[in-house]
Amino acid sequence: MRRFSYVLLFMAVLWMASTDFSGCGKSLNVSAGGKNASDSAKFKSEPDVTFKDLNGKKVTLESLKGKVVFVNFWATYCEPCRIETPWLIEFQQKYASKGFTVLGVAMDEQGLEIVEPFVRATEFDVNGQQEKFNYPIVLGDDDIGDKFGGLFGYPTSFLISRDGRIHKKYIGLSDYDELNQAIQSLL
Repeated sequence: MRRFSYVLLFMAVLWMASTDFSGCGKSLNVSAGGKNASDSAKFKSEPDVTFKDLNGKKVTLESLKGKVVFVNFWATYCEPCRIETPWLIEFQQKYASKGFTVLGVAMDEQGLEIVEPFVRATEFDVNGQQEKFNYPIVLGDDDIGDKFGGLFGYPTSFLISRDGRIHKKYIGLSDYDELNQAIQSLL
């Protein structure tokens, strides 16, 4: 009986060690501690994709060429996304004048019905100030996610250079300092 207990304990510890707790959804393959930037995506061209914003207007990634773009796939129910959002608002404030933008891609299955009121009403603590989203929010779905190589949970983000090349892919909660440094390196 004692041996069975040790085996069971070992299996539980092994399961916990191999499970990712840094993102929402179906996250499968993320390194620990938010150090999750993938260089395997580096220098691939951005996908040819068209989104719809919250007013139904079409937005293409091609239209953002010439800017450094942080494409952030998120969901209203995702707690790590809520941690990251104030950072993204701050980056938009600090770097928009230097040719940077965040593009928030809401992946909620209910779409506009849930995303629009959330975006309109939700405020985040950004350096002690209550701020709303200050960057474009568009609607996404699994087909759009597949054009980016598939998503393994939320948040999943792509840092795209001015020439439309994917510089880094982030799966799960990003590291603030690493992200800030990566954005600055492309400005």
